[in-house]
Amino acid sequence: MQSSLDNPSRPRRAGRRPATAARQAPDRPHRRTAMELTGAQALMRSLEMSGVEVMFGLPGGAILPVYDPVLDSSIRHVLVRHEQGAGHMAQGYAQVTGKPGVAMVTSGPAATNIVTPLCDAFMDSVPLVVVTGQVAMSAIGSDAFQECDTTGITMGVTKHNYLVTDPADIPRIVAEAFHIATTGRPGPVLIDLPKDVSNLPMNWYWPDSVDLPGYRPRSAVDPDAIARAADLIRRAERPVIYAGGGLLKARAAEALRTFAEMCDIHVVTTLMARGVFPDRHPLCLGMPGMHGNYTAVTALQRADLLINLGARFDDRVTGNPAHFAPEAKVIHVDIDPAEHGKVRVPEVAVAGDARVAVEALIEALRSPEGGIGPSDATAGLADSSAWKSTISGWQEQHPLQYDQPSSGYPLKPQYVVEQLRDNTPDDTIVVAGVGQHQMWASQFWKFDYPYTWVNSGGLGTMGFAVPAAIGAKVGQPDRTVWAIDGDGCFQMTAQELISASAEDIPVKVAILNNAYLGMVRQWQELFYAERYSQVYLSADHPDYVGWAEAMGCTGIRVESAEEVAPAIAKANSINDRPVVIDFRVDSDEKVYPMVPAGGSNDDIILGPEGDADAVLKGSAPS
Repeated sequence: MQSSLDNPSRPRRAGRRPATAARQAPDRPHRRTAMELTGAQALMRSLEMSGVEVMFGLPGGAILPVYDPVLDSSIRHVLVRHEQGAGHMAQGYAQVTGKPGVAMVTSGPAATNIVTPLCDAFMDSVPLVVVTGQVAMSAIGSDAFQECDTTGITMGVTKHNYLVTDPADIPRIVAEAFHIATTGRPGPVLIDLPKDVSNLPMNWYWPDSVDLPGYRPRSAVDPDAIARAADLIRRAERPVIYAGGGLLKARAAEALRTFAEMCDIHVVTTLMARGVFPDRHPLCLGMPGMHGNYTAVTALQRADLLINLGARFDDRVTGNPAHFAPEAKVIHVDIDPAEHGKVRVPEVAVAGDARVAVEALIEALRSPEGGIGPSDATAGLADSSAWKSTISGWQEQHPLQYDQPSSGYPLKPQYVVEQLRDNTPDDTIVVAGVGQHQMWASQFWKFDYPYTWVNSGGLGTMGFAVPAAIGAKVGQPDRTVWAIDGDGCFQMTAQELISASAEDIPVKVAILNNAYLGMVRQWQELFYAERYSQVYLSADHPDYVGWAEAMGCTGIRVESAEEVAPAIAKANSINDRPVVIDFRVDSDEKVYPMVPAGGSNDDIILGPEGDADAVLKGSAPS
């Protein structure tokens, strides 16, 4: 991994400071008062000054001093049932609001329980600030009860972390933490707070500014790189915009649409970018990747120019990188220069904010030298009519498809997703776990608005959906929030529905229950000669309706197609408690298309035949 000195968007992480070296308050101007607070009170005041409105957490011994001033704070606290839930709720909140999510837990096992959300947020560039309790300074290193090296454990999965040794540092550290989490490439920051530091007094102040000399997040872009990128765009005959999640982080949806329409270039939206470009727009090709649709996968594969905006050439999109888009030149825009050349060496690398870069490209192409006038979207561009015709043919020949029997049984999971899509508001927020249900949700929902799709992309965390949906509903209380989950994922974090019920957070959960760890079963069927090892979960246990009702939710069970729409209508009519629908779906159904792991995108399996006829070789347009 590139060092923070080479990559200013990810600053050097703080190590554990010596326990005996208490630091003095920084020697620079502050707005000072004569108010004396404890470290715990200063932490809560600092969170308030940082604009925090809600936090997710669970108390324990080492963090107990901080939980006392929570009672006097304006910040809403959502009590979770497991620390992992606190982190995922903070992620869901952050992804739908654009604000940093905040979680607070105690030391030891609580801190290790939140490592998974930290890693998840780190891989998906989600801004989080997590506060963990720590044993007293004098006990650090003594294997005290519920002690662990939290900063050491989290160093590799946070953008930065702190061990607080002096209460006078708390306002500065909190201000820095929010600045680091939300600027440059967003990510999680951890603050580890020893119990005795929480109880020590300090004179309250709030820093006027944040001064981090070694941290210089990039925003502006190099004009020369933009000019070279514009030249490649003008000359491309088979261009594709490869839209990644960085566009959402940069609030660049409007700029992307302007750019795509101006240049008349088709757009693929990665799993992390769903909704950044409207699915119903004629230039949208949908999701590429291992389970992307044929047109999106093959358009990337046969392009002569990939305009990568805020994506990281993930292996689930590229397949075998040696065979990915062999004829394409690459423009790669990313705020993190460490991504440039990591997987694919670009002809033009643009380091900086994605929205700034797209707006600069628009300006360059609209300039007199650029050749594209505001009244003629294609003037000055190479002729791409043959490419557009080829793409249209792929769309017509290879749409996403499935077969729902007219009898209504077995119930197909794709049908459930389509019915959910068609019977909810267009701006419904959809949260998915990881596995087959995640892919079906991304494939068959129509995402026409940004920030309406929340999922665990890079880490692929089972159990993500339920708590993340709760956080999303807290962040957008006036929007409908549906979690589409699998039965395996649901069983990992379903206890957080008790939190939702107790806190009056009326999320709705659709379980695509096929009684298996579905994606693992699919791989075992296709690649392990149907040797199903440890993937059957049980068709009868647990009773999800009874489980839901025991947690204060409404539970509904659906077994056939004709029951789907009425169940969704009932769920949408209930807004005073969470709702869980147990959709009993076909256990044999698999996710297609599919590119085998490590294979070429040319070898895309379109259907369940699984023989040579199901593997189509893409061909360049004539």
